[in-house]
Amino acid sequence: PLPSSAVAIAAFCLFGLSGFACAATDAEASRACVKCHDEEDLPDMRDSAHGMHERMGSRPMGFAGDPRTPTCVSCHGPSTAHLERASGGRPPPDRAFGRKSAHPVAERNDACLSCHDRDSKRAFWAGSQHASADVACSSCHTVHANQDKALVKAAQADLCFTCHKEQRVQARRPSHHPILEGKMTCSDCHNVHGSAGPKLVTRDSTNDTCYTCHAEKRGPFVHAHEPVVENCANCHNPHGSTVAAMLTARPPLLCQQCHTPHVGGNVGALGGTMSTPMINYP
Repeated sequence: PLPSSAVAIAAFCLFGLSGFACAATDAEASRACVKCHDEEDLPDMRDSAHGMHERMGSRPMGFAGDPRTPTCVSCHGPSTAHLERASGGRPPPDRAFGRKSAHPVAERNDACLSCHDRDSKRAFWAGSQHASADVACSSCHTVHANQDKALVKAAQADLCFTCHKEQRVQARRPSHHPILEGKMTCSDCHNVHGSAGPKLVTRDSTNDTCYTCHAEKRGPFVHAHEPVVENCANCHNPHGSTVAAMLTARPPLLCQQCHTPHVGGNVGALGGTMSTPMINYP
C-alpha cells in the first residue's frame, strides 16, 4: 500500500487541479456577462477586490493570475435563462443581490460566506443580531464599486446611521466620541459580523472594549467603584450625551440614582432612608 504521505499529496493535487478547472470554467462563462455589462454599464471597479484588473491581465471579476478570486458566476450563478434572453423579457440572474431581490437573504449571504468565512471576524455571524434580523451582506457592502462605504472609515458611520437613527442623534450631542470628526468609527468598538460580547462589542465585555483605548481606567485600584467594574455604560453613554464626559445624567443626580443624599445618620448610604426628626406631642 502507498504511504499516507503519498496519498495526501495525490489528493491535494487532484482537488487543487479540479478547483483550478472549475475556476477556469466559471471565468469562461463569466465572459458572456461582460458582453452586455461592459465598462459603460458597470461602475468603475477595477481597483476593488472583485473587479477586472487590466494591469494584471483582466478577466471578468477578479485577478487573471489567481483563479481563486471570484467571477460573475461565483456570485450570481450560471444564470442560463438570463443569458439566453427568454421570451417575454429577460429573467433575473440565478442569484440577485439588489434591494428588490426575490432571493432569500440567507441564500445571498451564503454566496458571500463561501469566501468570507475564513477569519475570526465572522466566526460569530450565525445567530448574531444582524444575521437574526435578516440583514443581507449587500445591505451594507457595495461590491460593484472601487470603494465600499462600509470599509471607508470616514463614511462608515453614515452607513450605520441609516438604520441606527437613535445613535445618529446621540453622536451629534455636545459630548461624544470623535466619530463625526473622522478620528474613529463604529467598527472600532463593534464587530457587526458577530461577537461574544454584548451589543456586538469587539471584546468579550463592554469594559474590555473600552479599555482598548482607556487603558488607564483598567486598574486594579485599591478602592474600585463597583458600578464601574461592572459596566462603563452604567454611568456613560458611549454614543454621546448632553452632559460632560458622556455621563448619562448630571452629578449629583447620577450618583443619587444609587446613593441617597447626604443626610444625618446615612451619609453616602446605599439604599438608606432619610431620618425624620422626633416630634414630642403633648
